[in-house]
This record gives sequence, structure tokens and C-alpha cells, in this order.
Amino acid sequence: MTKFLLAVHVLAAIVAIGPVTVAASMFPPAARRALAAPDDARAAETVQLLHRICRVYAGVGIAVPVFGFLTAGAMGVLGDAWLIASVVLTVLAALVLVVLVLPRQEILAEGTTGDGSGTGTGTGAGTGTGGTATHEASRAATVQLAMFTGIFNLLWATVTVLMIVRPGSTTGA
Repeated sequence: MTKFLLAVHVLAAIVAIGPVTVAASMFPPAARRALAAPDDARAAETVQLLHRICRVYAGVGIAVPVFGFLTAGAMGVLGDAWLIASVVLTVLAALVLVVLVLPRQEILAEGTTGDGSGTGTGTGAGTGTGGTATHEASRAATVQLAMFTGIFNLLWATVTVLMIVRPGSTTGA
């Protein structure tokens, strides 16, 4: 049963976390392109799609720690330091995704729809610098999002290494 649980845990990580890390990494440059070309429907659709991938696969990603705990229980390693460190880093990664990445993606995605509700949709009408200020704010938002996405990806990469190397483990590597 342990091998089955481990296989499901690893497959869930590949199928669920992989798409989130890729789509989240692609989102900031796609948002910059969409915000720079507000009349480009395809660019806006790309941003919407990337955000949807992140949201959906983040939900599916709940299977990863569920099967991880089941596997760890079956292996008898729930108290091992490498597993505790992995759990802490997984919780941090989930928080970064839910609190810092997805909400910022939502704001930027709304800004590409052309409905005027999000960052980057200002027209700059009136004073001559409004459009430039809005563009700079949009760019800053995408840069900040890229940073948070990088932190999320780095946390998951660290968890992956801990799961493979299992420092101090007596169950074999």
C-alpha cells in the first residue's frame, strides 16, 4: 500500500503543482503584454487562461499533501525532521500562492478585460501623465507578482529536493 500511496502522491505533485508553477511563471510577462496592448483580445484571453489554470490546479493540488500525509503515515516517518521541514515549506508555498499570487493575478487579469475594473486599464484621459502612471503601476504590479511567483516556485523546488534526498532518513534514499 505504501508504494501505491507514494505513486499517487508523486503523480499528484507532477500533475497538480507542475501546471501551477509553469502557468504562474508565464503569467507576469503575459499580463505585461496584455496591459500594454489593451485592444489585443488574444493577449487578454491568455492572461485569463493562465489565471484559470493556476486557480484550478491549486485546488487539485490539495491532493498532494493529503496523499503525502497518508504516505508518511504508512512509512512511519511523520516525526522525521525532513518531513516536518517539507510540511512547513509546503504550508508556506500554499500561503504564498493563495495570499500573494492568486489575488494579484486576479487584479491583473481583471485589468486586461477592458472593463476598467482592474490595474492597468486607465486611459490617461485628462492630464497628460495619467496613462504613464497607470502603465508604471501595472508594470510594478507584474514585477512584484513575478517575485512572489519565484518565491512560490523556490519553495516547491526545495520541498521536492527534501522529498528526494530525505536528509537524516533511515528509510533509505
